[in-house]
Amino acid sequence: MSTRVRGAVVITGSSTGIGRATALALDRQGFEVFAGVRRPEDGEALRASASGSLEPLIVDVTDGASIAAAAARVREATGARLAGLVNNAGVVVPGPVEGIELDELRRQLEVNVVGQVAVTQAFLSMIRAARGRVVFMSSIGGRMSVPHLSPYHASKHALEAIGDSLRQEMRRFGVGVAIIEPGAVATPFWDKGLGEAPKARAAMGADLLAIYGDELDRIEAASERTAARGVPPERVADAVVHALTDAKPRTRYLVGTDAKLQAAMRTVLPARVFDRLIARELGT
Repeated sequence: MSTRVRGAVVITGSSTGIGRATALALDRQGFEVFAGVRRPEDGEALRASASGSLEPLIVDVTDGASIAAAAARVREATGARLAGLVNNAGVVVPGPVEGIELDELRRQLEVNVVGQVAVTQAFLSMIRAARGRVVFMSSIGGRMSVPHLSPYHASKHALEAIGDSLRQEMRRFGVGVAIIEPGAVATPFWDKGLGEAPKARAAMGADLLAIYGDELDRIEAASERTAARGVPPERVADAVVHALTDAKPRTRYLVGTDAKLQAAMRTVLPARVFDRLIARELGT
């Protein structure tokens, strides 16, 4: 295990999946990790799998007071110098554009976009002081879109734009900004998305369900197949470690063969041809 000389890192959404794998990978790399979770029991479970230098950090990215308290704790513990911030917390809201509840759309953007900006604002002075780095967890879904996930795609496209702007704004301070773009990942995140499907169906009502129900069935089945062949979250964690530690980090990291293939197809294929391929894959 590395000697703990790399400084401190904050990561949000560390309870499961990519966040948990990344927190543990950074811990092994010798960072002092502040692992953001929403529930104390999740933090203790994570601490039990890590070294004594990982500290759970209670933070809800949609709550300003929670973010401020987390930032105060990190400032006190680190002398206001932070080597890295990994904006990983996120949710997924499914459903056709015609049937999305507007409050659910707001929730999607509040967690995945506004929350990420709020956290970044709270910690950025500490990052700048240490000439550290910021990482945004986007998705291949930040480059392309598929049916019935428009809120999620909108949030990831927004993160891509915010990350690009922040990278340019921080260049003169020596602060690096990277965007991670995984494809399918074998994590509970897929379960959360599928778990939201019944709620989305109920909100649509009988008329819209009659229009979209069969298509939703096929898309959910395709999502389950995709999740089954997803890369392990440790692959994504490796990309985050590279973004935080390499002397010449990339601005973007595509993770997984499917992500690289889809990115290439989206670049070279006309939009209508790409649409037909997506429809064929989803069975719609």
